[in-house]
Amino acid sequence: MKKIAICAPSTPITPGIAERVTAIAAGFPGAELHFHPQCFAEDGHFAGDDEARLAALLECANDPGMDAVWFAKGGYGANRIAAQAVADMAEEAAGKVFLGYSDTGFLLGALYRAGIGRPVHGPMPVDIRRDGGEAAVRRSLAFLCGEGQDADLALAQRPGVAFNLMTLAMICGTELMPDLSGHVVMVEEVAEHLYAVDRLFFHVTQHLSGIAGLRLGRISDVPENDRPFGAEPEEIARYWCARSGIPYLGSADIGHDSANKIVPFGLATGAARS
Repeated sequence: MKKIAICAPSTPITPGIAERVTAIAAGFPGAELHFHPQCFAEDGHFAGDDEARLAALLECANDPGMDAVWFAKGGYGANRIAAQAVADMAEEAAGKVFLGYSDTGFLLGALYRAGIGRPVHGPMPVDIRRDGGEAAVRRSLAFLCGEGQDADLALAQRPGVAFNLMTLAMICGTELMPDLSGHVVMVEEVAEHLYAVDRLFFHVTQHLSGIAGLRLGRISDVPENDRPFGAEPEEIARYWCARSGIPYLGSADIGHDSANKIVPFGLATGAARS
């Protein structure tokens, strides 16, 4: 039996989401979900204030009875507690999987930098709201239960990571940024103008020298600008990779949608670092 603790380091979910995800988990005899009450707390934008979100995350991470920590939702807020969370994690956190994406990439990056647990990019409980969301939730539950892995790592002999592009750009140059030398870096984005995507690539590629290459996930829900940008997302990625001497390795099956695939940080075999 895999006991999975669920907390919300950024923004809250509703009890209805928890109920729907719990119903799906009933089809996984190997899964036992524990939604922390903090998942439903509200403090302005956040799922409780910084202290409450930090306390819940540490309670889940440091609980010896839990096997994994599944982040309930992204949004904004994980960066405010990530450094302190990693500093206060006990040895019980070392053996856990930490699964999420989008804004929770701040935590995944910090955990990976510190060598704590096994950070994994993948669907979260909130994805149950998307078209095809049940399949996304099942994908993560299957991974957490050890029933399968559909990691999008065509270059499995190299370590990989996956980030939301904005999140990665904000991590670059901070105390949360892991060493990604030799890694295949996958990025995706949602709801940003193409000029903003171009700007993000300008910044990110300045910090990724020495990586094995970059793969582009889906750039979705792009707002309409007052004039066409003049380049599609892949053209943007190729342009900045070429300027920075980074190999462009093609597409990655990740994004803010129900098809978002599982990408363990490190090697696909489960090694934490290369």
